[in-house]
Amino acid sequence: MKLLTVQEVANVLHCHKNSVYRNKDIPRIRIPGVGIRFRESDIEDLINNGSSKNPSLLDSFSKVDLALDQYDKLFLKGVRMSQKGKTWTYPFGSVYLRQNKTGKERWYIYYRVEGERIRKVIKNAQSRADALKVLQIEVADAFRGKHGMKKEEKRIKFSELADMYIEYSKLNKKSWREDCYRIEAHLKPFFGKLQLKETTPLLIENYRAKRLKAGIAKSTTNRELALLKSIYSKAIDWNLYVENPVRKVKLFSEGDNLKERILSPEEERRLLDESAVHLKPILSTAIHSGMRRNEILTLTWNQVNLSKKIIRVEKAKSGKIRYVPINDFLLEEFIELKKKNGKSAYVFLNPNTNKPIGDIKTAFNAAKRRAGIKGLRFHDLRHTFATRLIEYGVDLITVKELLGHHSVVITQRYTHSNLNQKMNAVQKLSQKKEKVQYSIPILSKRDNSQGLNVLFTAN
Repeated sequence: MKLLTVQEVANVLHCHKNSVYRNKDIPRIRIPGVGIRFRESDIEDLINNGSSKNPSLLDSFSKVDLALDQYDKLFLKGVRMSQKGKTWTYPFGSVYLRQNKTGKERWYIYYRVEGERIRKVIKNAQSRADALKVLQIEVADAFRGKHGMKKEEKRIKFSELADMYIEYSKLNKKSWREDCYRIEAHLKPFFGKLQLKETTPLLIENYRAKRLKAGIAKSTTNRELALLKSIYSKAIDWNLYVENPVRKVKLFSEGDNLKERILSPEEERRLLDESAVHLKPILSTAIHSGMRRNEILTLTWNQVNLSKKIIRVEKAKSGKIRYVPINDFLLEEFIELKKKNGKSAYVFLNPNTNKPIGDIKTAFNAAKRRAGIKGLRFHDLRHTFATRLIEYGVDLITVKELLGHHSVVITQRYTHSNLNQKMNAVQKLSQKKEKVQYSIPILSKRDNSQGLNVLFTAN
């Protein structure tokens, strides 16, 4: 049986120790020569059941029969206004109101756990009372964990959680097929029979070591661990588990894995010459629009406006619609495709199935082989598009918008300067300039009459 001091109880309940002394409803033990002590189990019951008549700061707000203004009188420490919004500060954390870029108001909470700062947006919160409820519950859960009073997790195997995540992924993620494959082929065979609490950071490290030993790339293991982390995050959201073990596993750096493969104009000519009839317009679209493979293959005529020379990209990776202009070269390609496939809904039609072309891997590899081009991926055509724009003096923000990136940092990965650009840049430093003559002060003889050192200048 563990006994707590008054100060320890005050820390757990987030109140002053005088409040602990005054609250006679908290069960206590008076030990002669030692003082007042509290059973840890009694404090845990107090937190879980709210047995105190005088509510503690860790009780859920929904269990406290107090109006918000009454609660503020008891516990609110201050209110601060700023350009960003308004903040209400309590002894255990803060609630604040901010506006996002669209002008919509959103409620946030802030608190600390063992020095770590926790900031969260409270989705669907309609008022400060809603955000305050969540703040108190989260702080209470954090301190239960710190003092060994965690709620008992539901006994559930990883395989069960993985199946639930697959159903979630199918409804919410475009990459759900990749998730299903990674879960069924790799994560389930290793973690499937284990209870959630048995998946420790050490076990995750062992899984990664096994994958690396099998010859799997570090970037691939990063994708698998990112998926595992997402699965455990959903378990927390669904109240099936309380912590994410993957957070304690550091992913490998992928800085050395960036591939710089830009298609040269000569290689482009050879590749298009050797491409099959159905492949050539697809490659041209990638080179002249920077669109992703899936965006191109699923393109419909409803998205292409030939009169205004614009493409509306709908099935983007970001989920947002973007617009890509059609240049003169690509316009001719689309006009020919319109004559050929105009009666179909799809731009790139498979005539055998009357559906969009689903896979170009075989045709693309064959064209590369005939053209004598090695190390080129389809995605490198997108790299080529971005790099050529930069070479022609297009600013990075415009390139970012054309590619549909959220941040310029991502766009920079696609803009690789070629060796000639780098040589020209450095060569500018060697350009001859007029020699500048400097007057250099030098110390000459001492003027004995004045007792001073006389300075003369030399050019």
